[in-house]
Amino acid sequence: MKAAYNKAPSVTIRGYEHEAWSGYEAIGYTLSAAVARKGKEKAVVVIECYPGVRQQEILDGLSDVLRPSLVVQSEDAALDPSEVDAKVERYMTDDRVFGYMTPFTIAEFYDAQRIAALQEQIKSADNGIIIVIGFGASLIAKGDVLVYADMARWEIQLRYRSKEYANWRTAHKEEDILRLYKRGFFFEWRMADRLKRSLLEGIDYYLDTNTKDEPKLLTKQALFAGLAQAVSQPFRLVPYFDPGVWGGTWLEANIELPKRAHPYAWGFDGVPEENSLYFNYDTIRVELPSINVVFFESIKLLGEKVYSRFGAEFPIRFDFLDTIGGQNLSLQVHPTTDYIREQFGMPYTQDESYYILEASPGAEVYLGLKDNIEPEAMLADLRQAQEGGFTFPAEQYVNVYPAAKHDHFLIPAGTVHCSGSGCMVLEISATPYIFTFKLWDWDRLGLDGKPRPVHVEHGSKVIQWDRTTDWTTNSCVSPIETIAEGEGWKEERTGLHELEFIETRRHWFSAPVLHESNGSVHMLNLIEGEEAVVESPDGAFEPFMIRYAETFIVPASVTSYTIRPSGPSIGSTIGTIKAYVRA
Repeated sequence: MKAAYNKAPSVTIRGYEHEAWSGYEAIGYTLSAAVARKGKEKAVVVIECYPGVRQQEILDGLSDVLRPSLVVQSEDAALDPSEVDAKVERYMTDDRVFGYMTPFTIAEFYDAQRIAALQEQIKSADNGIIIVIGFGASLIAKGDVLVYADMARWEIQLRYRSKEYANWRTAHKEEDILRLYKRGFFFEWRMADRLKRSLLEGIDYYLDTNTKDEPKLLTKQALFAGLAQAVSQPFRLVPYFDPGVWGGTWLEANIELPKRAHPYAWGFDGVPEENSLYFNYDTIRVELPSINVVFFESIKLLGEKVYSRFGAEFPIRFDFLDTIGGQNLSLQVHPTTDYIREQFGMPYTQDESYYILEASPGAEVYLGLKDNIEPEAMLADLRQAQEGGFTFPAEQYVNVYPAAKHDHFLIPAGTVHCSGSGCMVLEISATPYIFTFKLWDWDRLGLDGKPRPVHVEHGSKVIQWDRTTDWTTNSCVSPIETIAEGEGWKEERTGLHELEFIETRRHWFSAPVLHESNGSVHMLNLIEGEEAVVESPDGAFEPFMIRYAETFIVPASVTSYTIRPSGPSIGSTIGTIKAYVRA
């Protein structure tokens, strides 16, 4: 089936079309007018930045219009890079991938005397517009006009890869992408998000800096109206796709992606921590991190019960793993809840499942351990394989199951697993998504030419050795149960396992199916059929079109909705899978 997959989904924001601007000239005049309304001879414009924002581009773009009498780089008052490194060292660890979640706020990395010196510069400056810019700029001055310059995490990762940007305030000239990402994930982004959450409701303007030399500006009112409108209707995140050493051919062929030197392995269209949202204000499209809607519309998005359990964090994620025409994923295991909390500072773990969206003949999934194996023998073989010169005999220790389209394999944390080649997997999982302990990687190197990180010692501490053939077969391999059915529809429970907090329901239907919110956000994917439409029974939102393989979110504030076949799917039986937090 060829997916007419929409790679640039957007939310149309109504009523604020005249509170959005594009391009530095228009933005400069907007800020200049805001300064003029203050009626001051000397005015301070504070531009608070997410780490990685192109600060010089902003200054160059605005200077012709604003003509500042003084520019203050706030990070001149930050601690020296070696001091920052010393403060965060114990949280970073020596591991290439894993650190420990840091508790810091930005104020802990600024020097009081240096702040005072910059404040004295501002006080002594000539009349005119003074710009204070940087990550931490809001520590230097409250400002007469406060702008927040933002960007998505995926864009930060691309800047890591291009070597345009490294980590914030470090003396290490790091080249390893995994280590750059680790410092962002465990330190910088956590600190930056704390600042954003404390600051954003008090800003005057929001600046989208994702695309080079194409800035977009919103008033605070337009931004928050957009977030509120988004959580009153179904919406999609902006997907992105990434190559990998085991990547396949399905994503490129069916989503019509540009050819890359290496095949696409991953597709991310349901990961609010890293995906973006597009908001359309008439002809101006603004890109913002989708995590913003989680932070600032938590209860309407998640539901009060989910928010009370997880806080302002989206606990479900959908993504694609493509091994059709590719190779096996690494043999792996995810940490138990106790282990991830103690070792990495995470409150819950990466329980997951593999829903087989498509499969080639002979496709397989590795899942659970065989009966009567000796743990020490398996670990000894894994360690020997890690040292090189020895191929780990995976089939000797791990069950291998045939995989067909619409099978669903459940993978509670602690269960050894991987997708074999020939699978197009819709991975449905809990959100802590980087905590994969690779046990064996089939003698491969990564795309960087280095051995991919393997974590046998971590894995040895979380493998659940009693999850053997009978348990896995009976508990985790397509445990399909019909829940209800009526004329033109059937609802099935496909998982997840009782040890996991996510519930999944599959619907087959040729007629409209009613869904009710049950107090939780819903995440869905159209797993069969070319096209469907999501509608409100009482007209609370406009009809929302979805196509094959597209993931979409229905906020908890949408108390009920229907899904029906549309377009070329009318008259056919089509299918969705829905995930939500189990009560």
